[in-house]
Amino acid sequence: MKSFAILFFAAALGWSADFTTGQAARLIIGQPNPTAQQDGASSSQVGAPSGIAIGGGTFVLADDNRVGAFPNNNRVLIYPPAGNWLPQPSDPPAQGTRCPICVGDASIVLGQPDFSTTNFIAPTQSSLRQPTAVATDGTMLAVADTDNNRILIWKNIPSSNGAPADYVLGQPNFTSNRVVGSGTSTPNATSLRGPQGVWIDNGRLFVADTQNHRVLIWTRSISQNGQAADIVVGQQNFTAHVEPDLTKTNLETDASNLLNPVSVTTDPMGRMFVADLGHNRVLIWKNIPTSNNPPADFEIGQPDMTHAFANYVLDDSNGDGKVDDPTGLCPSNGTDSDGNPTYPSLCATTLNFPRYALSDGTRLFVADGGNDRVLIFNSIPQANAAAADIVLGQPNFEINQNSDAANPLYRSSTDSVRTPSSLAWDGTNLFVSDPYNRRVLVFTPGDILLGYTAIRNAASPEIYAVGGVGITGTINPKDKLTITIGGKDYVYTVVSGDTLDTVIDHFVSLINAGDGDPNAFAYANHVIGGVQLTARNSGEGGNSVSLGTATSTSAQITLTASGATLAGGGDAAKIAPGTIVSLLGDNLTDQTLQSPGSANPLPTELGGVEVFFDGIQAGLLSVSPEMINAQIPYEVSDATSSTAFVRSRFTDGTLRVSTATGVPIVPQNPGIFTQPDYTGNEPKPGLVLHGSSFSTGTVYVEGAPLPGDIINVTIGDHSYSYTVVDGDTKASVRDALIALINADPDVPFVASRGGVFNRVRLVAKIPGPDYDNILISASSPETGGAAVGTFNGVTCCASQAGAPVTAASPARPGETILIYATGLGLVTPDDARQAQRSGYEYDGPVYNQPNADVSSMAGGKTANVIAAGMQPGTYLFQVQLELNSDIPTNPSTQLTIAQDIYVSNIVTFPVVNPNPAP
Repeated sequence: MKSFAILFFAAALGWSADFTTGQAARLIIGQPNPTAQQDGASSSQVGAPSGIAIGGGTFVLADDNRVGAFPNNNRVLIYPPAGNWLPQPSDPPAQGTRCPICVGDASIVLGQPDFSTTNFIAPTQSSLRQPTAVATDGTMLAVADTDNNRILIWKNIPSSNGAPADYVLGQPNFTSNRVVGSGTSTPNATSLRGPQGVWIDNGRLFVADTQNHRVLIWTRSISQNGQAADIVVGQQNFTAHVEPDLTKTNLETDASNLLNPVSVTTDPMGRMFVADLGHNRVLIWKNIPTSNNPPADFEIGQPDMTHAFANYVLDDSNGDGKVDDPTGLCPSNGTDSDGNPTYPSLCATTLNFPRYALSDGTRLFVADGGNDRVLIFNSIPQANAAAADIVLGQPNFEINQNSDAANPLYRSSTDSVRTPSSLAWDGTNLFVSDPYNRRVLVFTPGDILLGYTAIRNAASPEIYAVGGVGITGTINPKDKLTITIGGKDYVYTVVSGDTLDTVIDHFVSLINAGDGDPNAFAYANHVIGGVQLTARNSGEGGNSVSLGTATSTSAQITLTASGATLAGGGDAAKIAPGTIVSLLGDNLTDQTLQSPGSANPLPTELGGVEVFFDGIQAGLLSVSPEMINAQIPYEVSDATSSTAFVRSRFTDGTLRVSTATGVPIVPQNPGIFTQPDYTGNEPKPGLVLHGSSFSTGTVYVEGAPLPGDIINVTIGDHSYSYTVVDGDTKASVRDALIALINADPDVPFVASRGGVFNRVRLVAKIPGPDYDNILISASSPETGGAAVGTFNGVTCCASQAGAPVTAASPARPGETILIYATGLGLVTPDDARQAQRSGYEYDGPVYNQPNADVSSMAGGKTANVIAAGMQPGTYLFQVQLELNSDIPTNPSTQLTIAQDIYVSNIVTFPVVNPNPAP
């Protein structure tokens, strides 16, 4: 690859952009959306790829692996010249498809007759069985046909499907796949055993002969089948065969031996790099070997040449958790409760089964497979145990998010990778094979560095640590239960008549009582059965809030904490499709502009700025040097992660493109808008409005109405009765009650359908407070199926509709208030969903509601959600809440809304209760 290597080295020197830790891939190869993970085989869809290479503009992919990922497609794909399909960072993605950044359509398949076949057969001149590595210099192509124990060579890159190879190495002919080097047989200069690495450099061929624990080098051009290698590295000679004793705790490791090497590469400066998988290290030779088995000059991943431990954080020989050997690679990250130093499980200097090392002549890239990450060294290490400068695939050096089997969101995100197996560099882009996610990721440095948490919900820009306590088991009166938050105990004793739901509610009331717990806000989640907790302080500080549980002896209820502390304060914000987001950064543009108020649709370019999610242009609300406000496209709803980047043309004509950042996509995650001019601390005053100029009340219809149930409703001195008939539902009972009330010309209220659930909304016929405090009630038979009632026993609280709730005009108990939010996700019914169009104001039906029900807490009490849905003529959701009748006076009443497990930011508003509870 040397001629091409010189080209991309020169390109690298001219490229001033940088990578940044935790950045996302800019492009995806092999899947229809970034996180699809579809299996199968076609010209555009890959299985579980490992080896990749690019040379002379030709990208080649080995669509198989040796890491256990499925499917095994037993083929190699060759793509057209990259310039025809691989967009450069300066190019705006072509619009009109679901995923403009999902690219690549192979033109040639090897090992199979067509793109849909994935069989393996006995070895032939054109068959492949688990190929794991490829190499090309733009002319010649080499493939590691691993399970056939051979390397296939094409003198010229094939131009037809299933083209036969010209030469075979490791076997005497194309029909042999014998194993040499196992049992009593002895390897030699012509044999190979499970090779997993291949490389071409200026006519020389390098092979990682994995199961013979060596690297072979052919310095002469390949001209015949079974040609002997010229140089061996990792063994003393071609016939040496030292099989390591893997039962030993300490392997015999030095600078001249290898254990299952899986890749070998060189760089334009004449260095050689080997991923020594079994020794958990990468070896570096300052010069490409010219004789057998020279020792490596440097290693990374271990403290020295004699160690071989995965993630060698510290040596704890006696298992007491203390450092016995100070040669461990990771510094302490703190102390435990006893004052002993603690250590991370990995860091910038450790490796765990590294699978590939690649240099552009200046930087070194390492696929650290067992740690699910790629390490970037900004300069080639010149000493042992060098620390990486940047990590891709993880948010920092001390975590492996993919090690959590219960966390699929990260495993399939655009900023994560599972067992990266191969790398390629074209002078601009770093290609990373991601076999378990069935794709190839393309990472690109940028002129603008976007942080891992750059994308936020615009209404809720802070990120909070969260946690919870699951409550399960059987009710047993007198069981004593304790939840401890930040050292403060909340104790509840179970009483007769309790249910698991009431126990949850009691704990929420205890934690939120008065001004609430100083560290966390509690929320009842009856769906998953527990108490959800959100840190009151944003950011990583919330991760230090401790969480614990205890129960009395023989208690029949179990309390299960989500962890020892709240977590996630430093995570990327989880965003729902259609959310208005803020993209935070530095020097994003040199202009400050807002889209015109009448813009519909929103502009996709504003002041030279464009924002892309999965390559889809986003509608823009405003741009400034530090913040861009945009709308996440609804199209990303089919993925669990999106990749975002900024393209910005400055006023002097300079074009700057950012690094990509990953955006975790969830069905819903609400944020409540706050007063825009407030600059104080959290929680912020909400943008809370009085809901009605008319007196209002609400009747709910729940349960399962049964024929014969008699439903009674009373409004002042007006009474109404409805008998349930066969075929009735909650909705039809609601509508029947509405019809009865509206048929009464004397009642001073108009009844209508509530926007959420099955509710009858009562609104006075004239504005003003004259019809406040009218008694209302509803009942149904105790033995029936229907359950009806009122949230507040009187009507309330005429005010100036749309006016802000302020200290001078506070909200009152029982009043209906309005808040505006974003991030509530997709809506129903279908015609409403169809009206949710990216960048366009909502123009669907007034009656619509999110797919996930909305609940609310205000002042530690349940606030009844009257309606929640997209507001016509806007990009936002309006939520109507009826406050609890006994909410206490508080100038900073705290309010949240929630959907499923997702709780909004906390906002405050003033409440005055003229009749406080004694």
